[in-house]
Amino acid sequence: MNINKVLVIGSGTMGCGIAAQVANAGIRVTMLDLPSKEGARNQIVEKAKERILNSRPPLLLEKNKIDLISAGNIEDDFAKVREADWIVEAVVERIDIKHNIYKKIEEERKEGSIVSSNTSTIPLKILSQKMNDNMKKNFCITHFFNPVRYMGLLEIVTQSINDEENINTLKSFCDQKLGKGVIICKDTPGFLGNRVGVYAMQVAMTEAFKMELSIEEADSIFGRPMGIPKTGIFGLYDLIGIDLMADVLKSFLKELPKKDPFHEVAKENSFITKMIEDGYTGRKGKGGFYRMRKEGGQKNLEAIDLKNGNYSKAKKIDLGIGDQINIEKLINLNGKYGDYAKTVIKKITEYASSLIPNVTNDKNNIDEAMRLGFNWSIGPFEMYNKINNIQKTDEIKQKYLDSKLNTLRRMKNKNYLRKENASSNCYYYENKDYNIVEFTTKANALDSDSMEMLKSACDKNLIINNESLQFSAGVNLNYVMEYAKNKEWNKIEKFIIDFQKTCKKLKYSEFPVISAPSGLAIGGGFEVLCQSNYVVSHTNVVLGLVETLVGLIPAGGGCKEMLWRWSLSEDAMNDYDLAPLKVFDLIGYAKTASSPNEALPNKFLLEKDRVVINRDRLLHESEKLLEEVYQNYKIPKKPIFKLSGAAVRNKMYEILENLYKDKKILDHGLEVGKQLAFVLSGGNTSMNKELKEDDIYALELEAFMNLIQMPKTQERIKHTLETGKPLVN
Repeated sequence: MNINKVLVIGSGTMGCGIAAQVANAGIRVTMLDLPSKEGARNQIVEKAKERILNSRPPLLLEKNKIDLISAGNIEDDFAKVREADWIVEAVVERIDIKHNIYKKIEEERKEGSIVSSNTSTIPLKILSQKMNDNMKKNFCITHFFNPVRYMGLLEIVTQSINDEENINTLKSFCDQKLGKGVIICKDTPGFLGNRVGVYAMQVAMTEAFKMELSIEEADSIFGRPMGIPKTGIFGLYDLIGIDLMADVLKSFLKELPKKDPFHEVAKENSFITKMIEDGYTGRKGKGGFYRMRKEGGQKNLEAIDLKNGNYSKAKKIDLGIGDQINIEKLINLNGKYGDYAKTVIKKITEYASSLIPNVTNDKNNIDEAMRLGFNWSIGPFEMYNKINNIQKTDEIKQKYLDSKLNTLRRMKNKNYLRKENASSNCYYYENKDYNIVEFTTKANALDSDSMEMLKSACDKNLIINNESLQFSAGVNLNYVMEYAKNKEWNKIEKFIIDFQKTCKKLKYSEFPVISAPSGLAIGGGFEVLCQSNYVVSHTNVVLGLVETLVGLIPAGGGCKEMLWRWSLSEDAMNDYDLAPLKVFDLIGYAKTASSPNEALPNKFLLEKDRVVINRDRLLHESEKLLEEVYQNYKIPKKPIFKLSGAAVRNKMYEILENLYKDKKILDHGLEVGKQLAFVLSGGNTSMNKELKEDDIYALELEAFMNLIQMPKTQERIKHTLETGKPLVN
C-alpha cells in the first residue's frame, strides 16, 4: 500500500506540526477537530491553519503549502477517514476521548489503512485494548518530537500483532517523505528517546546540586564539550518549562517500577518546587534558573544561586579545553569539574545499558535516539567508547537506515579519514573516488585551517557535508577580532585573500564540488556554498549573506557571486542596474531564506541544485548527483561584469539617505551601506568597461579592510559575540 492521503485528528501543537510536515512533502492532508460552537463549523481548524502560517520558526517550507491542508470537523467530516491511507490521532492525552475516536475510526476506515496515535505517555496496550484484531494489526504509536519540521526523531511503537508490511510502509514513508529518522520501539514508559533523555537531564541536575556546582559551571560541562547543545541542563530546563518538566517526572514515576534507577534522580526537589510556586517556571514565566533583567537601559543575563535562590550576573566559565567536543579532556579535568563529567556520563551509560533488551535490542538505537531527539552529537555508548578508547570500526551506525545508504556518520565509522586539523576533517571514499570535507569548529565557523582543508581536498571529486547541526555560521569572528585587537591588519588581509583563493579553487576545480548544507549556511558559510558547483540542500536550511549586521560586507566572493547570478536573469538583460540594486537589497538588509523554496527566488540556490527532506540522505543524494554530472563536467567559464559605477551607486546612496532620514539606519549603518554600494556598483567603472572576477574580489577586500578597522564595526562584532544579537549603531 502507498500512502497518498493523510488525515490528522486534533489541531493542537502536534497535530499542526504533523499536518504541516505532510504538506511540506507535497501530500494532501485533512485536519479535523471539534466543530466550533460559534461561527463557522470548521473555525477551530481554520485558526490552527493560521497558526501554522504564522509560526516561528516556520513549520512550512513555503506559505502556499498551506493549500494542501484541508479543514474539517469530527461531526460533519468524519467520513473523510474512509479516504485516508494513514490516520493520525493527536488529541488531548485522555484515554476515554481517544477510545471514543478509535471506535469511530474502526467503523469508517478502509481496509489496510494505518492508524496511529501521537501520544508520548500512554502505553500502546492501553490505547488498543478496546480495538478488534483487524484494527490492532494496523495500529501503532507514532511519537513525533516538537517542533515536527525540525526534530529528526520519530519513534514508532509496535506490538507483536502488527502487520509488519504496513509498519515497514509507514517507516519508509516517514523516512523518505517526511524526513524522519525512524526508530522502532517497544511499548515501555517514555519509549526510548525520552526515557534516556529525561533521565540524563535529571542526573545532570541532581549531581550539580549534590556537588555544589553553579548552574553556569554545570551547563558549561553538560554542554558542547560533552557533545550536548549549548543550553546545558539548566538552560534546557528553562526552555522546556520547569513546571512542565515536573509533570513529566511525575508521569515517569507513576509508570516505572520502584526499583528503576529513574526514581533516584526524579524525586521532588524543594528548591525547584519553590521556584514553580513563585512563578519562576523558565522562559515563559518570570525567568527560571536564568533570567533576563533590564538595568540602565541594558539587558543583563542573571543566574540563580542554587544555595540561596538569589540572582546575580551570569558568569562565563572557561574550562580550558577549547570549544570543541572533547570528552577525554573533560573527564580528566582536575577537581569537581572532571568528577561531575565522569559521574554524569557513568550514570547515563549504566542506565542506558539497563534498558537492553527490554526497551530496545540495540545500543545504536539509544545513541541515535539521543542524536535525533535531543540533538546530542554522540550518544551515551559512543561516549563510553571514546573514554575507554574503544575503536569499533566494524559496527554499523544508524541502523534505522537502509544499510546500503552512505552517510557521513557511517563513513567516519569505516576509518576513511584521510587528513585532519584543528577545524576540519577530510575523508576519502575509494569505492566512488571522492573526498568529503567536514568542518568541526563551534557552529562550524571558518578559519585558516578550514580553508587549507578545502583547498587540499579539491584534488578529487569533493562533497562538503557536516554531521553537526550547522553547515557553517560563517567566518570565525573571534579569530578576526583577535587580530583586530592587536591591530594586525596584514594578518586579517592575508586571511581574506586566502579565503577568496579557496572559494575560487572550489569554483574552478578540475573536479566537481558539491556542498550539502543543513542548518545555518550564512555569511562565509554561504560563500563556500554558492561558489561550489552544485548544492544538495536539506529542507531545514538558512541561507544568506548577513555580514552587514556586524558592520562588514561579504569578502569571500559573496558580493561577486550574487552579482553574477542576478546579472544572468532575464530582466537584467534589459536593465543593467537591476542586478546590483537587487543584491544591494539582499545583502544590505542581511536577508535570509529559511528553506530552499524561499532561497530560489533570491538566487541563494539555483534550479540546478537539489533538495532533500531527510538530512540523513544528504550524502547519498550528493553521490547520485556526482555520478550524473562527473562524466560531462566542465570547469565553469569566468564571468565578465558590466556595471555602471557612479550611476547605480547614486541610486543606492539615495536609498541609504532615505533610510537614514527615517532613522531606520544610524551613522555606521550608513557607512556600511556606502562601502557595500561601492563594491556592487563596480567601484570607479562605467558601462563601457569590463570587469573581471578578480576586480570584484579586490573591491570586496578593500571594503572589508576599511570596515574592520573602524571602531564602530568592532563594537558591533564584540556585541554580537557577547550577546548573540546585532548592535545598531
